[in-house]
Amino acid sequence: MHFGGIYEDEIVSKVYDRKLMRRFIRYVMPYGRMMVAALLLLPPIAAAKLAQPWILKIAVDTHIVQGKLAGLPMLAAAFLGVIFAESLLSFAEVYLLQFVGQRVMYDLRVELFAHIQRLSTRFFDQTPVGSLVSRLTSDIEVLGEMFAAGVVTIVGDILVLAGIIGIMLWMNVRLSLVTFSVLPLLVWVAFAFRNWMRVAYRQVRVRQGNLSSFLAESIGGMAVVQLFNREKDEAHEFQRLNGTYMDANQPVIIWDAALYAVVEVISSVAAALIIWYGGGEIVRGTLSFGALVAFIQYIEKFFSPIRDLSAKYSVMQGAMASLERIFALLDKKEEEQIAAAPAPGLATAAAITLAASNPAASNPAASNPAASNPAASNPAATDTAASDSAVIGQATPKAPAGAKLQTISFKDIWFAYSDEDFVLKGFSLEMKRGEKVALVGETGGGKTTVTRLLSRLYEVNRGSIAIDGADIRELPLQALRSRIGVVLQDPYLFSGTIAYNISLGDPQALKRVEAAAVIVGADRFIKQLPKGFDEEVRERGVNFSAGERQLISFARAVAFDPEILVLDEATASVDSASERLIQQGLEGLMEGRTTLVVAHRLSTIRDADRIVVIHRGEKAEEGSHAELMAAKGVYYRLYQLQFKD
Repeated sequence: MHFGGIYEDEIVSKVYDRKLMRRFIRYVMPYGRMMVAALLLLPPIAAAKLAQPWILKIAVDTHIVQGKLAGLPMLAAAFLGVIFAESLLSFAEVYLLQFVGQRVMYDLRVELFAHIQRLSTRFFDQTPVGSLVSRLTSDIEVLGEMFAAGVVTIVGDILVLAGIIGIMLWMNVRLSLVTFSVLPLLVWVAFAFRNWMRVAYRQVRVRQGNLSSFLAESIGGMAVVQLFNREKDEAHEFQRLNGTYMDANQPVIIWDAALYAVVEVISSVAAALIIWYGGGEIVRGTLSFGALVAFIQYIEKFFSPIRDLSAKYSVMQGAMASLERIFALLDKKEEEQIAAAPAPGLATAAAITLAASNPAASNPAASNPAASNPAASNPAATDTAASDSAVIGQATPKAPAGAKLQTISFKDIWFAYSDEDFVLKGFSLEMKRGEKVALVGETGGGKTTVTRLLSRLYEVNRGSIAIDGADIRELPLQALRSRIGVVLQDPYLFSGTIAYNISLGDPQALKRVEAAAVIVGADRFIKQLPKGFDEEVRERGVNFSAGERQLISFARAVAFDPEILVLDEATASVDSASERLIQQGLEGLMEGRTTLVVAHRLSTIRDADRIVVIHRGEKAEEGSHAELMAAKGVYYRLYQLQFKD
């Protein structure tokens, strides 16, 4: 029901571990000192592990076999001391690794979220929200596990294994070679399982993203599901997706269990070889009993990290699959940011555009400076954070001081959302400062597309849009959007207060919150609330009516004081009484501003300076209401069908 086609999360193509790790190391470099400290702890930890069997050998050969109890308590105390030292050093190592892991996850999550905010609207049209949430949460969380049982711990295991091999060869070369005869088989098993498990983990991450996407969509639309009695269908769909996720985990479980079992068998074979060959050496008098005990202890410590290899491979392969998905998302092309980073100024009215038209790219917590500046804690993110000045709540520039909008021109615009299926075909329009121009036409005719192209949510395929003669593609994106205020049919509210939802955390807009509410008539219901402007707004504004949410979005547009106002069927969700109040406020808002209105209601377009009729992507008619009615063309027929009182 929900998945298939563009909604099916992608399986990222193979990217070599070495390339992934080189790229990932950039995020670890700011914490290099801690990583070095963790690495310096590995040799003493390895030494503590290697000393334990050797102390047992001395105790057996020097004291127990010979019946000499003197000095045995001292060896026992030394043995316990070595164990305590190993535990203390291991605690310090794990703490450092986990601390670095949490910081790296924080930095990467901040950079990824900032990157998502800069992606084009077209990307969000094709990508399920749940998939993005999965990459920001579970995919990054796997990286923390990699630090706990990953690269650094593998380095420690290598030190221990190398030390064990050296000591065993020094103690008895022949017995060591007999024991190590199983190693070629072990190496082959490890590399074979590595490739099989990588494929399985890719499937797991993809299926988890699909499940997250379904949950986000289904829970978000629960009212519709319940109203149309679709609970059973949704439950069946969830059961299907949950089943595919469970099935994807089956190969992981199989390979994990198989690897552990194979390593266990190989280690048992090695122990049996030690007992068989070592026992013969003792009988022949070429090996002491203490040395045999030490060999058994060393081979147990030798295979212990290898036995845990299945768990470490699970973590590492999961981390590699997650890194593939994370970096694939980071490699998605951002919206084109033209010109240098703008100087600080008034907060952007583009926040209105981004928040209302693309909730997935909005950030209700943007007032947190750390969350909007990944470079603050991660130099590796500096290059991507430098242009990230369009995050909601941050300051971006308006037009240059003293500049006033004069004209907006659409010249021979051709645009298609996909391939050659053009929504607009040779559309042209000239607007002058202070004009109110209305776009009307049948649903799907391209009216809303015109407003999206003006804000550069999409780029035109052919033709150009110019403001005061300058192509908008040559303007800094933030500067362009700072001049435009957009109010859509379905307003989007964030969790927080009413004041926050009007100002979006911008300090300049915050000063105008109450005045903006008065202009659009929103103060009438806000003042009746227990906390007024500090009243809490629940997720997506569910505790307010559709009309109240729209009034808040109108106040938002006023608070940001844009030069260009776009009303995209903005009064469709407002009752007639509220609409009359809004119309009074809009008169003041539109005074001296260029306004582009997309509407079906007569009250919003009848007094427009010009009405442009778009029919099948082309401009069919243009003129005032009276002129178009007198012409008795397309507009006249639309009026008879849709706008007649």
